[in-house]
Amino acid sequence: MAIKFSGEFAVPRTPDEVYDFLTDPNRFAPLLPDFKGLTVQDATHFTVKVDVGISYIRGAAEVKMELTQADRPKRAAYKGQGGVGGSSVSMNAGFDLSATDGGTKVAWQGEAQIFGGLASVAGGLLEPLGKKQVQKLIDGLQAALG
Repeated sequence: MAIKFSGEFAVPRTPDEVYDFLTDPNRFAPLLPDFKGLTVQDATHFTVKVDVGISYIRGAAEVKMELTQADRPKRAAYKGQGGVGGSSVSMNAGFDLSATDGGTKVAWQGEAQIFGGLASVAGGLLEPLGKKQVQKLIDGLQAALG
């Protein structure tokens, strides 16, 4: 099952400041909904732990993330792989930054692929729940950068 996300927002920071924030997991990871922890391996690899609860599947998911594109101050992109409750998730997310009068426009897009029991049990709940969680993250990014 694939879920796609996209949108844009503007913040009163320079593209360099926004890029620095989006490429530092210590700054943005705590904004993830149900964030539990972060382990940074190096400048482009980190593991984030979040609580997951859909239907009767509950637990902590560990997602290994990699910064796959770092084009300062225009683009940052990530890919990730993780699992919870016997299911696996792969995802990618990208942020394209452009200067505006008084700040930066952030155009974001992403996709999550969910495999295994979670997709079959939660089925139709996954997309609206995923979109709600992504919107919480985007709202947190806007507030932190505002």
